[in-house]
Order: sequence, then structure tokens, then C-alpha cells
Amino acid sequence: MNWQQYLDYTHEILSEEKPQPPYDNPDYHHYTKMNDARMRRWVKTNPVTEETKAVLLQIQKPQQWIVITEPWCGDAAHIVPIIYLMSVQNNNITLQIQLRDSNSEIEQYLTGGTKSIPKLIVRDEKGKDLFSWGPRPREGQELYLSLRARKADFEETKVAIQNYYNNDKSLSTQKEIIALLKEQLA
Repeated sequence: MNWQQYLDYTHEILSEEKPQPPYDNPDYHHYTKMNDARMRRWVKTNPVTEETKAVLLQIQKPQQWIVITEPWCGDAAHIVPIIYLMSVQNNNITLQIQLRDSNSEIEQYLTGGTKSIPKLIVRDEKGKDLFSWGPRPREGQELYLSLRARKADFEETKVAIQNYYNNDKSLSTQKEIIALLKEQLA
């Protein structure tokens, strides 16, 4: 699905009278509602930097960017809109979104043996993987792993990660993806 179809899918979940699993769980439904608002905020503020735009404009051959995600995923609310905003900077980039739990390619892109999302896979025009990235920027991942190591509860972890994304303003996501793209452009 493309970005608009992903947004439509998210809105469809939120408008269903009797949502399908896992959205029938009030927590998942709430996460999805919060994530929808966060995604809209990111798109409205469009924080893509000039440096990021300049690198993206150097892409001369078609690339397919595949994002594996789910609407309930808190990290995805902060990352998928940024990837979308980056992708529209260059007509050589086609963005496809796959739902992790619906026949996605996630099994080929595990993180530490888990189906962590969101996951970005960038392919060339022949379908060859150039790189994969995710589920979150290095600093955010280190924060998450440190919270997990000290057995922080879900609420503390959720707040800490949310604060990380708000303070970072998507800069780490952009910098890491751009660094990987620069390697391919060299």
C-alpha cells in the first residue's frame, strides 16, 4: 500500500464499530488513535532538513523504499511519516508500506531475532537490497535496550521513548538513513 492507503487503513480501523484483532483491545485502539494524531503532526510540520533534501536529490536511479509497520506501533508514528516525507523529495523513490502481520517480508529483516518495526528496506531498480534500517535510530534503540535491561515498566518505557522522539525532532532518523544513502551514492 502507499502512504495514503496506509492513512486510510488507519482511519478505517479507528472508525470501525467492532474493530478486528488486535484493535478490539482498547489499548491497541488507543495507541492507534494517538499514532494517527502523531503522524498527522509530523506531516504538518515537515521537519525534513535541507541537508536531507540535498542528499535525496542526488538519487539518479529508481529506488523502492519498503516500510514494514503496523498502525498500533508507537515508534512507527514517529518514523514512517518522516520516511514518507523523505520519499516525496525525489521522483526516483517509490514508497511501499507493508503491514507486518499481513504477509510482509519481516522474516527476512529480523532485529535481534524479533519482528521489530518499523523496518525500512531500500532496493535498487532491479530489486536488490541496498540496505535496511530500523526499528528506531541508534540513540533511541540504546535508550530502549537500557530501559528493558533494568526492567522498566511499559508506562515508563513508553514515556521515555516518546520524549526521545519529541526532543530529537526526527533528526537522528534522517541522519542515519541519509548516511546509508550516501554510502550507496559514493
